[in-house]
Amino acid sequence: MKQTITFELNGEELTADVKANWRLVDFLRDELDLTGTKEGCGTGDCGACTVLVDRRPVNSCLMLAVEAGGKEIITIEYLERNKELKQLAEAFLSHGAVQCGYCTPAMLLTTWAYLMENPDPEEDQLRKALAGNVCRCTGYQRIIEAALDYQNQKMGA
Repeated sequence: MKQTITFELNGEELTADVKANWRLVDFLRDELDLTGTKEGCGTGDCGACTVLVDRRPVNSCLMLAVEAGGKEIITIEYLERNKELKQLAEAFLSHGAVQCGYCTPAMLLTTWAYLMENPDPEEDQLRKALAGNVCRCTGYQRIIEAALDYQNQKMGA
């Protein structure tokens, strides 16, 4: 059985029919072809599937697509339209905070969401905010450095 939902996706209103048992990660990837959202563990432990729901990081493997109704969903594809998110991605690249790229979309979205709410973070606070995102390639130091550098440039420091 399908249910019709309306929600905002990457800045645009969308109405879609979704099956009651579809997870948000599957709906985004398989039905909407937004493949920037990755599935890692499927149990909410790795954070690779993170999207922003009402500007907060959410593991899309743990959320049903029908729950997106009435919400704002932001995926990594929003990067192309959002200058600040794109600048954060450029900071990740310039600091070597990207290697295989599998965790990068989730890391970027989680970092961006945190920095929007916390414009002057301490390094330990940022580490704590990123604790739900696993990176097996870069370690976390370069990611932290990129985020702090981006925020310092944004704040004009």
